[in-house]
Amino acid sequence: MNDELSEILRNRKNNLEKLRELRVNPFPVRYDRTHLASEIMADFDSLAEAEIRVAGRLMSRRGHGKTVFAHIQDRSGRIQIYVRLDDLGPEAFERFSLFDIGDIIGVQGTVFKTKTGEITIRVSSFDMLSKSFMPLPEKWHGLQDKEIRYRRRYLDLIVNSDVAETFKKRSQIIRSIREFLDQRDFLEVETPALQVLYGGANARPFKTHLNALGMDMYLRIADELYLKRLIIGGLEKVYEICKDFRNEGMDKNHNPEFTMLEFYWAYADYKDLMGLVEEMICKVARDVLEANQLAFGEKEIHLKSPFGRVSFFEAAEKQLGCDIIDLSENELKALSREKGHNIEEFKGRGAVLDEIAREFIEPTLVEPTFLTDYPLELSPLAKKHRNDPRLTERFELFIGGVEFGNGFSELNDPEDQRERFVGQAAMRKAGDEEAHPVDEDFLLALEHGMPPTAGYGLGIDRLVMLLTGSSSIRDVIFFPIMRPEQSESDKTRADES
Repeated sequence: MNDELSEILRNRKNNLEKLRELRVNPFPVRYDRTHLASEIMADFDSLAEAEIRVAGRLMSRRGHGKTVFAHIQDRSGRIQIYVRLDDLGPEAFERFSLFDIGDIIGVQGTVFKTKTGEITIRVSSFDMLSKSFMPLPEKWHGLQDKEIRYRRRYLDLIVNSDVAETFKKRSQIIRSIREFLDQRDFLEVETPALQVLYGGANARPFKTHLNALGMDMYLRIADELYLKRLIIGGLEKVYEICKDFRNEGMDKNHNPEFTMLEFYWAYADYKDLMGLVEEMICKVARDVLEANQLAFGEKEIHLKSPFGRVSFFEAAEKQLGCDIIDLSENELKALSREKGHNIEEFKGRGAVLDEIAREFIEPTLVEPTFLTDYPLELSPLAKKHRNDPRLTERFELFIGGVEFGNGFSELNDPEDQRERFVGQAAMRKAGDEEAHPVDEDFLLALEHGMPPTAGYGLGIDRLVMLLTGSSSIRDVIFFPIMRPEQSESDKTRADES
């Protein structure tokens, strides 16, 4: 702790002790406020000279002898307050001097406009609601250090108003999705976050141990297999918005803990699903942005129907200059090298095709586009294409070159599903930790009959990034996962080494 901070803390503790000596409770139980700052701003004409009570954090103050101007910030915004010696008397005015920037206070008074036209509360009484021991970030430079912003999101929210707006939009996006699905008779459900066997995606799980039963369990990587069990049970239209967990890398589009939407629709196929997803994305954009056009990085995106549609191998041929549908793993690697991308480290034809898509196809899909009809090797839970057994009835939605969800006509043949699981198990045995395990319990459920079904999964965090213009997933998650913070002694040792 530096000397300047130590001095600030001493002064704040001294102010706290002086308040206690004056028999002021610095941490009262509650406060009855009558208005938010935004309500006063909006309704000034009807509130002029009315007695009101507001509460919030003291964000600024400037004294002029016998008067003080300050600003209080609540969840709706900021409002100026005006404190006068003549209004309060010397004892109360002196007591107000013991309040520091960052303290949470309540004030009572009347509303008026200053000579400069600023709506202001003329304070007749005030209360300390919570004493702040620590100073806020320096007001002129704000809180710019992203590391601190993510670790101490509470400070980020206090001093950077645009951050709060991003998270308000996040809430609005989720509410809009719920409204869309509820209006179409989808039932919101909850499935287990702790699972005996993880599944529903190719990903590495987090493992834990249940002491009560003496057994290992996993945090879910997807909701899919449990939601399909509900379809088998006759619910027909279900969705879940929940946390999923994948023990994988972190970058601007990935956090190990993330929010996922999955929904399943009986008696529909992936073509029906594309129409529904397109309608949902456009509706959410209208609700949040009141427009269908937005900036995504340096790109301009138009979220309006119809979205583009292109098959996996058509897109590959357009970018690579040849049809690759029947090429072997080695032939695909040779073609990729010829195009300037070495993918020797990838094992298996499916992994090679996936990397080819990531390198050559996906970055080209700027306007909203459904990439459809994926190769069988990439889709262990999707139904084989009705016209070509080498393909599956699967799509991924891309916007700005980024994936925004994965959907398909669900595989409901238990024998076909078992064969796919067995193939995935062989990949696991060969060292692919993300390959899907054989889930006998799900196969048993499937053997009772699942109707034709379409299913879709969407990363909520990415959609929030898109609709708020955020460049990193950490900007749309309140508390993203971070490396442990180094102590000052650790930093010193690291610098010395």
